[in-house]
Amino acid sequence: MFGNTLLKRGKMLILLAAVLCSALIFSADNSIAATKKTPRLYMGYIFTTHHTPLMVAAMKGEAFKESGAYFKEMVPKQKYELISKDGKSLAVINLIVSKSGSETTTLFAQERLDFGLASSTAFMSGIDKGTKMKILCPLHVDGMSMVFPQGSKIKGWNDVKALIENSKKPVRIGYHSPTSAPRIAFEGALHNAGYKISQNANDADADILLVDLKSTSNLIPALVSNQVDCWVGPAPHPVVSEHKHVGHIGLNSRELPPAGQWEDFPCCVMGASEKVTASNPEVVQGITDLMAHACAWANEHKVETAKISGNWIGVPVEAVKKSTIVYSANPTEKWLKGEGMFLNMLQSMKKLKGSLKSADLTAATPTLFDFRFIKKTLNEN
Repeated sequence: MFGNTLLKRGKMLILLAAVLCSALIFSADNSIAATKKTPRLYMGYIFTTHHTPLMVAAMKGEAFKESGAYFKEMVPKQKYELISKDGKSLAVINLIVSKSGSETTTLFAQERLDFGLASSTAFMSGIDKGTKMKILCPLHVDGMSMVFPQGSKIKGWNDVKALIENSKKPVRIGYHSPTSAPRIAFEGALHNAGYKISQNANDADADILLVDLKSTSNLIPALVSNQVDCWVGPAPHPVVSEHKHVGHIGLNSRELPPAGQWEDFPCCVMGASEKVTASNPEVVQGITDLMAHACAWANEHKVETAKISGNWIGVPVEAVKKSTIVYSANPTEKWLKGEGMFLNMLQSMKKLKGSLKSADLTAATPTLFDFRFIKKTLNEN
């Protein structure tokens, strides 16, 4: 009996050793090069098609190897190893979903993010408050709309203007984040058009009442429940509202006055903490190379891109296919001019109270932007 007991224990030890070996092999297979010394970094983004290049880079994986770096999946939609094209492990990137650009910049301020995708206006507001981060490159232009209830006949700036001027009470316009590009763009244009804008529900003299809906998930419900008369928001939410037959796109950002000024206008960007650009420049270069490549690929493969982003964020792919967004990581002169307009609007509406309170774009450029990495990307390609 004693011999049988020893035999059973021996078999159990052999089985345990086999399990441990399998676990080690599985771990090795899922991380080809990462070690304890490999940086563990955090990257924030929002469930919007404005951030599609990140989703494309994650899903295409090694197919983007020639960009200079690529993502190897560790945990789907959550954790990826950033690997250089010569096989070196650069970092483990943990993806963090934010509700808004405002939340993204708050996470930067709390030193909980190393990279982030958000509106440039959100970055401007955060940097103005002293958060140590910089904008690295653009992500796209356009992709912002004003949405009215299904059945509305409003189409274009003249109809919106008539609605505001003929209304006996303030027109209620919802938005999802205080520092979002859709809010700042539309509010800035309405402000420049001479309308009185308020967030005080008791201000009967206001032409427009802005309503903070807190999240993009509340945009469609607020319209259906008549909490707002319309809302401004980022893609894909406007086309999704039409696809679900609950909303109507009455005005796109490129139609705002003055005519022509808002075409190909900036919105979201990629930024990074000053800490990570100083301590891990090779990682920052790899991420920048990858995102620039993903932007170009997304423009050239619109149908597959729509499938990737629609399935990733859980919205109808057919709606996403209608997107007019143009992805680009190139900070062109036209893009910078748009950034200057954003800065001026934030200042004129007294939303900046710190280092950017009165600076023009030329003076603000060293504070706002770090284009070293994207310039290297563009020069090498």
